Amino acid sequence: MHASQGRSAGLGLALASAFAFGGSGVAAKPLIEAGLDPLHVVWLRVAGAALVMLPVAWRHRDLLRRKPALLVGFGLLAVAGVQAFYFASISRIPVGVALLVEYLAPALVLGWVRFVQRRPVTRAAAFGVVLAVGGLACVVQVWSGLSFDLLGLLLALAAACCQVGYFVLSDQGADEAEPADPVGVIAYGLLIGALVLTVVARPWGMDWAVLGDRAVMDGTDVPAWLLLGWIVLIATVFAYTTGVVSVRRLSPQVAGVVACLEAVIATVLAWVLLGEHLGAPQIAGGLVVLVGAFIAQSSTPKAPPPGPVAGGTGEAAGAGSDGTGAAEAGRSAGLSAGRTAP
Repeated sequence: MHASQGRSAGLGLALASAFAFGGSGVAAKPLIEAGLDPLHVVWLRVAGAALVMLPVAWRHRDLLRRKPALLVGFGLLAVAGVQAFYFASISRIPVGVALLVEYLAPALVLGWVRFVQRRPVTRAAAFGVVLAVGGLACVVQVWSGLSFDLLGLLLALAAACCQVGYFVLSDQGADEAEPADPVGVIAYGLLIGALVLTVVARPWGMDWAVLGDRAVMDGTDVPAWLLLGWIVLIATVFAYTTGVVSVRRLSPQVAGVVACLEAVIATVLAWVLLGEHLGAPQIAGGLVVLVGAFIAQSSTPKAPPPGPVAGGTGEAAGAGSDGTGAAEAGRSAGLSAGRTAP
């Protein structure tokens, strides 16, 4: 009974997290169109969330001694890198397209594992990669000669690459007796990301008057401060926290399905609130991207049993062992403390 209630609560939290994450680009784009530089919007988001999470960072201050490399990697890649490239991309291409490009991250993780680390991956995972790439070709309409802004697509791809960097980092030490608390990692990642973005974005040159004015959302005037409040409190603090708690209550497979809904939610919100309409081939391609990403991140090989297996071979056992680490890195896409989707 309690387990069932815990799963139901976890599913509700995961859906809430997906909705909150999916609304970040929809709220940020009007601010960018109102005159704020994408980097300044990122800085406002990360710095504001870092201030809210300061008490959490103090509570987990032992992480500075135990996991300095993980915290720096999360701050540079999962926070500063992903957010900066994502917000820069949505200033040039539709929100839904930018987020779907980011869903190539699980495929890129498997490419890293297979060709850089030279570890085997499952056929199902490879099939998921092919699906994701094929779906993306439909999203960007390659038959039209890349009708979307090429720089915008490259920026979205850079955001996906930053996610890969964190996924690889997050696989290190996952099997330790005392792994890093994910909420603490998020808090310090936001702090480190805010420091890095302060140097890069130079917020002292920001047009602060924009925040006291109104932004236009598909013809409707909305207070800029309200959009910023959503980005900081809902799309960052609430989204990360509920995402982490939900993963602890759900299986990776279920959490992966719900995480994939984030791109759908973002596309629908952009359609309704920003008037960004996608064609039928793009919608179909987007669904294929999500299916492929889910297959790629959930096709986890079974770890070999601790003892010898009757009829088993050393080669097969080795392949299973190597594949498990690879799949854990891929499964981290949107499921671990590094839930990095914008």
